[in-house]
Amino acid sequence: MSTKKRNWKPQTALVHGGTLRSQFGETSEAMYLTQGYVYETAQAAEARFKGEEPGFIYSRYANPTVDMFEKRMCALEGAEDARATASGMAAVTAALLCSAKAGDHIVAARALFGSCRWVVETLAPKYGIEATLVDGTDIANWEKAVRPNTKLFFLESPTNPTLEVVDIAAVASLATSIGARLIVDNVFATPLQQKPLQLGAHIVVYSATKHIDGQGRCLGGIILSDKKWIDENLHDYFRHTGPSLSPFNAWTLLKGLETLPVRVRQQTESAGKIADFLAGRPEIARVIYPGRADHPQADIVKKQMAGGSTLICLDVKGGKQAAFALQNALDIVLISNNLGDAKSLITHPATTTHKNLSDEARAELGIGPGTLRLSVGLEDTDDLLEDVAQALKAAK
Repeated sequence: MSTKKRNWKPQTALVHGGTLRSQFGETSEAMYLTQGYVYETAQAAEARFKGEEPGFIYSRYANPTVDMFEKRMCALEGAEDARATASGMAAVTAALLCSAKAGDHIVAARALFGSCRWVVETLAPKYGIEATLVDGTDIANWEKAVRPNTKLFFLESPTNPTLEVVDIAAVASLATSIGARLIVDNVFATPLQQKPLQLGAHIVVYSATKHIDGQGRCLGGIILSDKKWIDENLHDYFRHTGPSLSPFNAWTLLKGLETLPVRVRQQTESAGKIADFLAGRPEIARVIYPGRADHPQADIVKKQMAGGSTLICLDVKGGKQAAFALQNALDIVLISNNLGDAKSLITHPATTTHKNLSDEARAELGIGPGTLRLSVGLEDTDDLLEDVAQALKAAK
């Protein structure tokens, strides 16, 4: 394992961090496609199960390739420990359920990805865990929602799809003051643009399917926190319920991490230019982009984010019909509910990712019939601008 230097910059850590080499000295990380492991003696097996001897026992618990991915993510995030999961939603669900029990209370920002909101609003109450949703952009709403049994705060920032930004430091401070823990879904910011743990958050979750893979190849997720919390809360939940990441997907995600800084930098630069272009077009009613001065939480963006975003939220004049027309007229940009990919992707949240919410709930979140989410990829910026410009003509 590479341990000679621990204060590497992200670009270096994402190439070398956590590397474990076999006796063959391979350059690329090895894929350990194994379910189980053998022991030289019965005594060695007993010692390993007792935790007296380091090593792997079963790939549902831990695996060398998965371990490399977890350690590399820890180096990037500044976390003590991590557990990689089969998907982003497996990470969210595990982080929430392993931390709460019947009779506990969760306060969550209402601006959540549809599946995250289902876990908070529908799944958690089935196990006797109460939940309150608030407008997360105002710290007063978090304060008012606190109860004596509040154990968890949960938010995503920037939010999906309207790119609201929540003051993570303020919410984390409140959580700490009442003995609760803050879980932050940091997918939209990426670990390069925002560091929730440094801002006071206690737990960070990712859908590694998005920017971390970033090339449409596999699913994955990860939970990062301090070692004590993982040992006392997540370890047994993870071990016995089995949401573990496959070694092959872990290897793919390791390869994705090597190019993450290059990809996110280019995507963010292109997204900023496209957002500026869209903001000046008569066909567009609204553009929300964290890198622009007119973002509703621009001051918080400057305080807690290192850059803009790879995503843009826009409202097309003419509602659903115009939004569909714009999507259908695009040549380079593909219609998809995914994001963070090397390919530019566009989504109509009201009929896809957030379709299960009521009209009232979508309106509260600022999701209208003309709302679109644009995930900017790695194509040439000028080509993307030309594609968007010609598609806007169809939206008139």
